[in-house]
Amino acid sequence: MNSVTVIVAGKLYVDPKDRDRFIDGLRPIVEAAHSHPGCLDLSISPDPIEPGRVNNFEYWESQEALDSFRAVVPRPSVSVEVKDDQVLKHDIAHTGPPFD
Repeated sequence: MNSVTVIVAGKLYVDPKDRDRFIDGLRPIVEAAHSHPGCLDLSISPDPIEPGRVNNFEYWESQEALDSFRAVVPRPSVSVEVKDDQVLKHDIAHTGPPFD
């Protein structure tokens, strides 16, 4: 098994009036990820402070698990324009407690 886990995290911006519909449209992706082998966590959520911001967090046991999911990921059920995105992939070789 690959010892490098993968985190995909960041923020996207949509029109504030479309944000809830955008997040609801991504629900099938979140549901599929939660049952996909190698997905340790995936969350797409509204930011509590910025009205048009959507937070994305994905935690995969390996790049292979992420690639496997991307090959079968369902399409969003809505079409909403993403005005900006700042999402990055991080390869993590070491994990430990947050306050060590």
